[in-house]
Amino acid sequence: MIDLSAYDETQFPRELLDYKLMQSHMVVALNKRGNRLSVALADPTNLRALDEIRFQTGMAVDPVVAEVDKLATTVAKLSETAAHALRDLTLGDEFDMDLLQGDESLGESSGEAAQAEVDDAPIVKFIQKMLLDAINEGASDIHFEPYEKYYRIRFRTDGLLREIAQPPLVLREKIASRIKVVSRLDIAEKRVPQDGRMKLQLSKTKAIDFRVSTLPTLHGEKIVMRILDPSSAMLGIDALGYEPDQRAAMMNAIERPYGMVLVTGPTGSGKTVSLYTCLNLLNKPGTNISTAEDPAEINLAGINQVNVNEKAGLTFATALRAFLRQDPDIIMVGEIRDLETAEISVKAAQTGHLVLSTLHTNDAPSTLTRLANMGVPSFNIASSVILITAQRLARRLCSCKKPVSVPVEALIQAGFSEEDLDGSWQLFGPGGCDRCKGSGYKGRVGIYQVMPISEDMQRIIMTTGNSLELAEQAQREGVRDLRQSGLLKVKQGVTSLEEVLATTNE
Repeated sequence: MIDLSAYDETQFPRELLDYKLMQSHMVVALNKRGNRLSVALADPTNLRALDEIRFQTGMAVDPVVAEVDKLATTVAKLSETAAHALRDLTLGDEFDMDLLQGDESLGESSGEAAQAEVDDAPIVKFIQKMLLDAINEGASDIHFEPYEKYYRIRFRTDGLLREIAQPPLVLREKIASRIKVVSRLDIAEKRVPQDGRMKLQLSKTKAIDFRVSTLPTLHGEKIVMRILDPSSAMLGIDALGYEPDQRAAMMNAIERPYGMVLVTGPTGSGKTVSLYTCLNLLNKPGTNISTAEDPAEINLAGINQVNVNEKAGLTFATALRAFLRQDPDIIMVGEIRDLETAEISVKAAQTGHLVLSTLHTNDAPSTLTRLANMGVPSFNIASSVILITAQRLARRLCSCKKPVSVPVEALIQAGFSEEDLDGSWQLFGPGGCDRCKGSGYKGRVGIYQVMPISEDMQRIIMTTGNSLELAEQAQREGVRDLRQSGLLKVKQGVTSLEEVLATTNE
């Protein structure tokens, strides 16, 4: 048995085995002597792995035993990271930059020539490694950004953008063209924004979808890829961060036979994942579920998903009208943007269907006034809406969190009451370790305001009351606002006070 941590990974013949084989069998090539290759693996009797290595390398294989945890760490380090793929691209001093200068004419070149240009192995490899790195890091978006003097790639992880690489500027057209080809976009069109999708097959059972958006900027096309992981909808409602009473109110609402449930919050606050988690709970053989989205982000078997296409005349309102003739039980509308969509959604909720949708508002009470401002009559709002939930995403403290002390005055100013400060709980702040890359945060947790519409609230809506009156009534009924829910997460040690203050208004 060998100790892998005593080896220098840079000396391993890493080019002999591809990353997929290393990861699937947890195997590392140690050294090569003549036609013999020493490989470290946890189970030396794994004949299938040894046969695959022999087939891939054409060499005789000498297996050596190593510990599983150290193998996993080494495989992660040896994975062909973006930095390595970049080295493949630039090839040090031997790289001839002139080979790539002709890319400016890509728009005018014929389809076949363009295809030949973008099927450049190092570019393909580089983009694949970028996508794999983003998935392994748990990033939500990848930004490819061209500027006058440089080109940069950034990942958004836990809500924050971080620069990952700066490829040579001359590669911007090749990278953009490759992504557009895979996403089935028009590579000759660089003057208008385009939207597309692509899929990365990680294994036979797991694939990750990417939503691709291009935007013409002064110095080339900026491309943003949103990573859509279907497993996020399978997390279950417990993993999202609802408190027990909020979870009970949410479950009670979505199990009702008809009515409207609205999820509100800014872009990127996790509304889609919340809605899909609810749909996944409702997705049973005896239920007909239809969704209209722009575009459908997560594919779920058993749910009829429709992509809105306004150019072709398929709007939210058109899709909704069609749904009502398709014998639906549950309808999900991606977003209520206009009066027509709002009116049809309300009518559907009043005629025996459960309607789930999102709205862009700051908190739950202001959602009702937003619907009224759109032109929906207040009596229709009162009779159809059964629950509104507002949400934000705060970064979750890593396991390296450390106790911090904050003056009592600051805690009271943040929203804690005198009774809360009884000394029975400890305030934590970010630490910093390898797992969280020194940031002190790993992953995110939802902060929610779950507001069931009571009879008293219906009366306020009917008398055209404003959002302040609704908020006061919600407080009387024990509904926590976003700040109070956030402070509860602080008391539980899930997140830090700074995060809650940054993501919620008092």
